Amino acid sequence: MKKILLLLLFSAFVSQAQVQTITPTVAPNPFERNVSVTITVQGSQINESTWGVTGNALYLWGWMQDANGNALGDCPTNGSWGVSSETNRLTYNSGNDTYTKTFIPQDFYGNTVFGKMCFLVKAKDGSGDKKTNDNIFNVGAFQATLSSPVENSFTIITTNTNASVVASNTGGAAIYTLKANGVTVSGPTTTTFFTAGPLVTQNTVFTLECTQGVTTITKKFTYLFDPGIQSLAMPAGLEEGINYDASDATKATLVLDAPSKDFVLLAGSFNNWLPTAAYAMKKDPTTGKYWYALTGLTSGQVYTYQYWVARKIPPTNSPKVVKTADPYSKLVLSPYDDPYIPAAKYPNLPPYPAGQEKEVTVLQTGQTAYPWVVTNFTKPLKDNLVIYEVLIRDFDANMSYQNLIDRIDYFKNLKVNAIQLMPVMEYEGNEGWGYNSSFHMALDKFYGPGAKLKEFIDLCHQNGIAVILDVALNHAFGRNPMVRMWMTDADGDGFGDPTSESPYFNVAAMHSYNVGSDFNHALARTRTYAKRVVKQWIQEYKIDGLRWDLTKGFTQACPSNVAGGQDNCTNGYQQDRVDILKEYADYSWSLDPTHYAIFEHLGGDSEEQQWANYRIAEGKGIMLWGKLTEQYNQLTMGYNSNNDISRMRSTSRGFTGHRLVGYPESHDEERLMYKNVTFGNTTNAAHNVTNLNTALSRMSALGAVSLLIPGPKMIWQFGDLGNDQSIFTCNNGTVNTSTDATSGDCKLDTKTQFQWTNNWLGDTNRNQIYSDWGKMIDMKKNYPVFKGNSSINSGTTLQPKIYIYDDALPTNTLKNVVVLSNFDVVSQNVVANFPYSGTWYNLMDNSPLIVSNVSMSVTIEAGGFRVYGNQPTTLNTDEYTEMSFVNLSPNPTSGYFTINAETSKVQIFTITGQLLKSYDGNHSVSYQFDSNDLANGVYVVKATDLNNREKTMKLIKQ
Repeated sequence: MKKILLLLLFSAFVSQAQVQTITPTVAPNPFERNVSVTITVQGSQINESTWGVTGNALYLWGWMQDANGNALGDCPTNGSWGVSSETNRLTYNSGNDTYTKTFIPQDFYGNTVFGKMCFLVKAKDGSGDKKTNDNIFNVGAFQATLSSPVENSFTIITTNTNASVVASNTGGAAIYTLKANGVTVSGPTTTTFFTAGPLVTQNTVFTLECTQGVTTITKKFTYLFDPGIQSLAMPAGLEEGINYDASDATKATLVLDAPSKDFVLLAGSFNNWLPTAAYAMKKDPTTGKYWYALTGLTSGQVYTYQYWVARKIPPTNSPKVVKTADPYSKLVLSPYDDPYIPAAKYPNLPPYPAGQEKEVTVLQTGQTAYPWVVTNFTKPLKDNLVIYEVLIRDFDANMSYQNLIDRIDYFKNLKVNAIQLMPVMEYEGNEGWGYNSSFHMALDKFYGPGAKLKEFIDLCHQNGIAVILDVALNHAFGRNPMVRMWMTDADGDGFGDPTSESPYFNVAAMHSYNVGSDFNHALARTRTYAKRVVKQWIQEYKIDGLRWDLTKGFTQACPSNVAGGQDNCTNGYQQDRVDILKEYADYSWSLDPTHYAIFEHLGGDSEEQQWANYRIAEGKGIMLWGKLTEQYNQLTMGYNSNNDISRMRSTSRGFTGHRLVGYPESHDEERLMYKNVTFGNTTNAAHNVTNLNTALSRMSALGAVSLLIPGPKMIWQFGDLGNDQSIFTCNNGTVNTSTDATSGDCKLDTKTQFQWTNNWLGDTNRNQIYSDWGKMIDMKKNYPVFKGNSSINSGTTLQPKIYIYDDALPTNTLKNVVVLSNFDVVSQNVVANFPYSGTWYNLMDNSPLIVSNVSMSVTIEAGGFRVYGNQPTTLNTDEYTEMSFVNLSPNPTSGYFTINAETSKVQIFTITGQLLKSYDGNHSVSYQFDSNDLANGVYVVKATDLNNREKTMKLIKQ
């Protein structure tokens, strides 16, 4: 079953369904690429109800292979897996209960040279395996058929054996050449029916070439000798995967755990991918693990390898031999994804070895360790953590770690102290979200090499910023070696689903939110693998924390037929899930006592309390994602219903410490700003929330009533600039308005980089949010009161009030903070209820407020806020912080310059301070300031923006 489609999968999960089998017809057959064909599928073969299909809405998902079965890419009109393109919809014919699709193959597939036309039928939203089996048809009137043995098959033998080769072709006589390990053993022979019986005396990969005119079709099959069990004790201290020898760069020992397998051969660039019996892996008699010591390696040279894992009598529909990369790979090469990775993004990416298939593992001895600048980073406290969630793909146009490095000032000036990266582990496809992981210890190459990620982490640590990784260990996808080694594969394409023998996965998901293959965390091998993943990222990459995706899936208690329903069970309290996730947290803390463990559970308080309060007396405790998107969005839209934000406090959920990572936005929800401008309150024309600038003006208040609440908080990237691009924006710029957000729609499509192309930092209204949030975060990090207690007066009101306090602090310090807000669309007099009278200070600008009556009202404009403290702050509010991204260009200049911000005044001074020119009045971003009358030399330009903030810059005239 094909599981290598370039899907963009996500963390809004759905239940698995049974794959349905179809046997379509293609007429005419055989067919050429430039001739119209009709695919016909019998309606009786598809049970639409199991997929939730209405209106006979079924779709083709197509992909291409060359004549030898190598992947060439997807049909360009597929759409996304969550929302198929209407172009690919099948026509339903009620008269004969059939589905049909007519097209010219080369036009439909956008390719004039492919050799195999491949497709399946699916629901519009194909998640949860709402699809049929794969169907593959050869293209062209000239076709070759290998009757014996089966194409791509493995025959396991124990003595010298004559291979029985039978093949035929269409279109008249063809030239047949049979090769064994690259050497011709029969032919060339001109015939339409070919037979041969070469003697097999060693492990042999046969290739049968059938040529007619300029077209050659190649068929492959393999004979392997059973090497028997080679029992030998494994050296002590080895673990699964690659074990490099610290004192000998010519040696590496490989270890593979493959229970129920009869033998394993090691194939790679070191033996020309033709393993002899000498490359049969030894089997440790105690652990049952296979191992092999490679010697004579060249230090620093890149080698690639796979395991050929054999089962002489496999379960029904399972392969005898699986060629697979190492499950514990740290770098894999992919024939599916690597060709589309730009060389500039990953310089010197090792080439995929010619003639191979599936992923291969990279091995390289003598590697130079990364020269870490910071080796003993002290993490920010959990209590005042502000996490910035980043999807590298959509952060900047080049989609790379280098982009993050280049824009480190963006994070620094916002004052965040943690960055959380969505999954960067090797996943299927390139421009995805990363939750469809296949190798959890290997870095996905699309964002750049591992050294660049380390450089970014090191740079963050140099600036006091922790780095957290999102990891999806609920499941794995079809390229994962541990899936493939124990899989059903009835169609023989090398991909499939787990069998009951799998020592890692469930056959059917044991919870209601699954995609991919469901890990069984009750199995010892799964737990060993998960801990190795944790160890890899903590020890090699110095990652400060892991955000565990979909922790609801870590249970074995909720099969599909469970009493009360699988969904109710999954969302209920499950003790096995509590226990295994505590075990993983314990392991993380054993490696790094201050490690951040964060769970995306989004469940009931009773289970989450078990984790949040776990080992809290030791300063530990697991942090939990706390979603309040709808409540906060009701406020920002200006609606007085379902807007209670009181659960933003950890104590509201029964957590002993501050362990709630509360957030108004994350990658899974629609953008608040998009809903503001689309559905916001329009009852006051003077403050119409659907007006962009009006909606932006309300987002600073959002920060005040979320970020300042004690405990860790999270920002989803560019919410701090009022990102109003719908999360359902498609690649073509349209927005899919389906109300079913869980279907994916265009949610996973790559987004346009408006934050940079439109210079949002130079936009006064957007920059105001960034500046205000930065001040709030700075307060939160630097004043102890924000690690104290809080209360929230919320509920059905558009004027939520937050009281933050620490009675243990001295009276001459900031010990009380009152946050007032007005999310109405008209000005309101908000009763402050100050804790006591006296002089209070607006902490955003330290302006004083005399409070003689604690119940005094404060007039707050529509969408506004106030943050009052009993003492002023001394935060760094210099012009660099607020105007750091304002600059002029071109510089040097010959005749004019522009400033990337709207200005109210621009002055030009000599280097000694003499005013030469002044441009008064508002000027747009594109305004050209004339400098023709300036002599060549160095000048000082002072720019004042519309908020009276100033930035001084050097200008060179030449």
